Amino acid sequence: MAHPISRFTSAAPFWMSLLLVPLAVIGARNGGWTVFLLPIVGWINMTLLDVIGGRNTENADTDTPDADLFWYRLITILWFPIQAATIYGMIWYVTRAGHLDTWEKVALFFGVGVISGAIGINYAHELMHQKNRVERWLADLLLASVLYSHFRTDHLLVHHRYVGTPRDAVTAPYNMGFHRAFLRVLLEGPCSAWRAETQLLARAGRSPLHRSNPFWRYGALQLLALILAFAAGGWTGVALFAWQAAVAIWQLELVNYVEHYGLTRRHLGDGKYEHVLPRHSWNADHRVTNWLLINLQRHSDHHYKPDRRFPLLQTYDADEAPQLPFGYPAMTALAMIPPLWRRKMNPRVRAWRKRYYPDITDWSDYNSGRLPMPRGAS
Repeated sequence: MAHPISRFTSAAPFWMSLLLVPLAVIGARNGGWTVFLLPIVGWINMTLLDVIGGRNTENADTDTPDADLFWYRLITILWFPIQAATIYGMIWYVTRAGHLDTWEKVALFFGVGVISGAIGINYAHELMHQKNRVERWLADLLLASVLYSHFRTDHLLVHHRYVGTPRDAVTAPYNMGFHRAFLRVLLEGPCSAWRAETQLLARAGRSPLHRSNPFWRYGALQLLALILAFAAGGWTGVALFAWQAAVAIWQLELVNYVEHYGLTRRHLGDGKYEHVLPRHSWNADHRVTNWLLINLQRHSDHHYKPDRRFPLLQTYDADEAPQLPFGYPAMTALAMIPPLWRRKMNPRVRAWRKRYYPDITDWSDYNSGRLPMPRGAS
């Protein structure tokens, strides 16, 4: 077991998300150009820091005991009260601040959405994968604060099971631009989540409206989140809350797009697909962004071993998993411009196909999503 001080110092870089909260406060107090501090730091500065910090190809021991992970886990556990205080405190302050124009409030809550999306949903993603009930509840609370509660069901029951197949709306087919992919996820995600839950209930002989359906919890928590926004700032507060939630969702799906673009699992026939492997997600080992995003960029290993906590996620070289050329901040910015995205990524998808599936000569069905659904999908 590692020394307590050593455990703390090794985990400390993953607490850098706390530095974002003061930036929101500075923007609210000073207005003007400072309302753009959060997106500037989140995208431009992080990309520059990735260049300076370089890559981290070291892998932790996957047999590390949970006691050694305390300081890593603690930031994800503490984040919900921090985020809630930030969102509702900002609503209370901004709706009473006479020195902020409307455009400044809109820009400021775009930045709040950067916090709740890049950090909040990411931490919820880590927490929802755990078996601990407290952590899973914290995930639900974080997702309710961005009005995207169904993501838990869709991610756990649909995305992880069907990633790289036509059943998974999150896996953007080759040549599909982000804006079209985003609309597809918004339309299909809630429906696929509802279908997954109702199928589970049906197998247990229960009605879709049974009290055990988590959609009741999702709805109640989201309604409570909106009521608190109204209490803090009236209808303006509700509008600002909804705006930060929309920004957070957009950021989440941008990252999802980057993580899986163009990568598919081999169709084995009869609606069956090969087992999920590291090569079915894009990998990135840029050090500083992985600190901020608690190793989310080691996504190849996350899909290969979904129960593995973030400090233990492994990175892979190009022989085992496809590599992104830049970290997530730069890649998500690139994804917003589909022609530039295709110019950068399509050759990499084609190289991935040639490396791992040289025997497949006709990719038209994979590109179009016309392949049979996995068994059990509807």
